Amino acid sequence: MAGTLYLCATPIGNLEDITFRVLRTLKEADLIAAEDTRHSIKLLNHFEIKTPMTSYHEYNKVEKAAYLVSQMAQGLNVALITDAGTPGISDPGEELVRQCYEAGIEVTSLPGPAACITALTMSGLSTRRFCFEAFLPSEKGDKKERARILEELKRETRTIIVYEAPHHLVKTLKDLYQALGNRRITVCRELTKKHETAFRTTFEQALSAYEAEEPRGECVIVIEGISVRELEEEKIRSWEEMSLEDHLEYYMKGGMDKKEAMKAVAKDRGVSRREIYQQTLK
Repeated sequence: MAGTLYLCATPIGNLEDITFRVLRTLKEADLIAAEDTRHSIKLLNHFEIKTPMTSYHEYNKVEKAAYLVSQMAQGLNVALITDAGTPGISDPGEELVRQCYEAGIEVTSLPGPAACITALTMSGLSTRRFCFEAFLPSEKGDKKERARILEELKRETRTIIVYEAPHHLVKTLKDLYQALGNRRITVCRELTKKHETAFRTTFEQALSAYEAEEPRGECVIVIEGISVRELEEEKIRSWEEMSLEDHLEYYMKGGMDKKEAMKAVAKDRGVSRREIYQQTLK
């Protein structure tokens, strides 16, 4: 009988946040796959867990996942832990999960700490709808992809969650400010730890503060989405800046006949179709 992969959420700071179920699973598993065994041994020692560990990280995730799947196929139960938080969120755990499903290995997730949700709930911003961007691509690694994502976020109406390291925080805040404008944000640092802070502010104010005093600790930036009203106003402005001929051509290129296109233009501009017809005859 094949074993199971257990995705075990571990504390993001405060060790008291670990669940009884995760502790039991880590003790009973045949093997623990850890992102950084040197980091995770401190957690295991604190809770007197003696289960063998093996490394599973970004640089060995494909071949090591194949090995772990082969072990589970032989009946071993594997517990996956990340450096902090829930495995599979912004870490290589998703590759192991994918390979498990392809091989018919059962996967279950043991809920617990996640920095993105912790920051969102304490941000003071809307929690009804949100999107998670994790770490933006680095400019050195993929400048074009970073620019593409920032462009997409301009029109995002949901609350946006972004991770960032302290030494990159100012640069990322500048890029977000340039792309999104001066939105309301909450910068959460050192979550669940002694010096935890939730700085409710704006991009301008945050930049002023962090340029004067270098931030410390891992950061989660929670950003207000653009309002539907602002999007509509932006859309109207773009139509007003376009000539009637270009506006008509826009819809006709999209497959509309001229009559349908005139109706759509009239609706966009808040005028009658007859008025559009008369103006385009001039």
